[in-house]
Amino acid sequence: MLLSKLVCERTKEAPQDAKIKSHVLLSRAGFIKQVAVGIYSMTMPCQKMSVKIQKIIREEMDALDGQEVLFPVVMPREIWELSDRYNTIGNEMVRFKDRNNRDMLLGMTHEEAAVHLANHIVSSYAQLPFMIYQIQTKFRDEARSRGGLIRVREFTMKDAYSFHESKEDLEKYYYRVFDAYYRIFKRIGLKRFIDIKSDSGMMGGSVAHEFMLLTEVGEDSIVLCNDCDYRANMEVAECKLETPKADAQPLTLVDTGEDKTIDEVCSRLKVAKEYSCKAVVFAVKGNSEEVVIAFIRGDLEVNEAKLKKVLGKDIVPYDGGVSEVIACGNIGPYGLDKSIITVYDKSLENINSLVIGANKPNYHYTGFNFKRDMSGELKFDDIAKVKDGSVCPVCGKVLRVENGIEIGNIFQLGTKYTKSMDMTVHGADGGEFNPIMGCYGIGVGRAIASVAQESSDDKGLILPMSIAPWQVHICPLRLDDKNVEEKAYGLYETLTKRGVEVLFDDRSVGAGVKFNDADLMGMPIRVVVSPKSLATGEAEISVRATGECKKVAYENVCGEIESIIKAQLDALNA
Repeated sequence: MLLSKLVCERTKEAPQDAKIKSHVLLSRAGFIKQVAVGIYSMTMPCQKMSVKIQKIIREEMDALDGQEVLFPVVMPREIWELSDRYNTIGNEMVRFKDRNNRDMLLGMTHEEAAVHLANHIVSSYAQLPFMIYQIQTKFRDEARSRGGLIRVREFTMKDAYSFHESKEDLEKYYYRVFDAYYRIFKRIGLKRFIDIKSDSGMMGGSVAHEFMLLTEVGEDSIVLCNDCDYRANMEVAECKLETPKADAQPLTLVDTGEDKTIDEVCSRLKVAKEYSCKAVVFAVKGNSEEVVIAFIRGDLEVNEAKLKKVLGKDIVPYDGGVSEVIACGNIGPYGLDKSIITVYDKSLENINSLVIGANKPNYHYTGFNFKRDMSGELKFDDIAKVKDGSVCPVCGKVLRVENGIEIGNIFQLGTKYTKSMDMTVHGADGGEFNPIMGCYGIGVGRAIASVAQESSDDKGLILPMSIAPWQVHICPLRLDDKNVEEKAYGLYETLTKRGVEVLFDDRSVGAGVKFNDADLMGMPIRVVVSPKSLATGEAEISVRATGECKKVAYENVCGEIESIIKAQLDALNA
């Protein structure tokens, strides 16, 4: 490819909204161009990367006996009503009416379409297990698009769905996919990634894993142990803490004036936040009259995903303000109105003396003790976010929290969709059963962004050989020199004929411009052909990833390049 003909404009400055390195570099290199918030066009280099990632994914899915299919982007309301997701998914799903006034939607995931395709075609246990997958465009109207391709509204995704006769068969296949995901991410060049247990969310099911790239710009919080293999998404990480030691004190009503926050009240009373009880108020989604108050230790935060699981209901922040029933800023478990749903975190269970709200303005209690002062049997649940210094639930050592980008996910869905959509097959015993499903997703654009985030430096991208748009970037200096022109174009033609992918900078610009663009675009190998190098019968080869640079006899350049390509691909595929 001649660089002068490439529809891909490189710039010194990134868009104003580009704050994350991958967004900055992909924009500056001209690989992506924003069309609307969370919607991008990919130029040829980025599209070539996308195609190569898809090829790797296809190879690994096909090796698992996956059958590639293509589901529709637009689906009718009816099949999503069968699974009860048409009404339970919020504004992120785009709904519309077609010209016949039928309710339609844009696919953001395709569990329903997968079951619809397989239903009635698969009728016997003998046809199980099988896996169908697709790679196609989806649309999810994200409220918080960010980071270029990291979180978008329109995206290309591989989603796969497997169907099984038994839970044991699903688990066996699930971990085959698990291993394939490690191969996929290694082959596309990612390094610092891990798998973690996660919340299944709107997908349903009981077992789920996410694959995370550890990076400071990630919006997911990942809990890791320094001493064992425990790791989990913040949404499901178990929070274990040492119970603060305190002698029991009498329950005492104290005037705390206008102080309402934990910091203000604890400062006034000269009490550490660990000895206070925080009240966080929510409302049940769709029913603002149904109020939920989560009580938690004052130095901790409520984990909403855990709270939703405990309640079995979706929740939203409470915005009803202060009322006769809810004295915001002074809420406590003692004397609280019985109409309010309450959830208590485990962190409060064994503390002998707590500061709590008195459920009336300007007052708190000190010396509160759940076991002594509350009637009835109380249930304490883990609804807290883990924080640095929490105790590992496996080995008892210290946990740390890191940020990460989700690069893939897998779910054991069970019969959530086959049962609700009435998909049955005949069993060996003559009876009928609902097949058990697994679901497996990878976002292609996010994979590109993740590679760009991890494999880059201050100069630009450092693309892995397996997914780079071109393997070699030839930078001839002084193309007006006949010898340079002949040798550079000769190298370009020879490499191309030998199956090497080459980007050729044929522009009449200075060496600085060519080298800066080569570093910014990040092809794995750069070849410089110049009057100076040709005077000694050589060309200069540099490796972007290592910075290694050496002069090679011109007649040996092609062989040396092929050797570097093979070594890098072998390392990625090992």
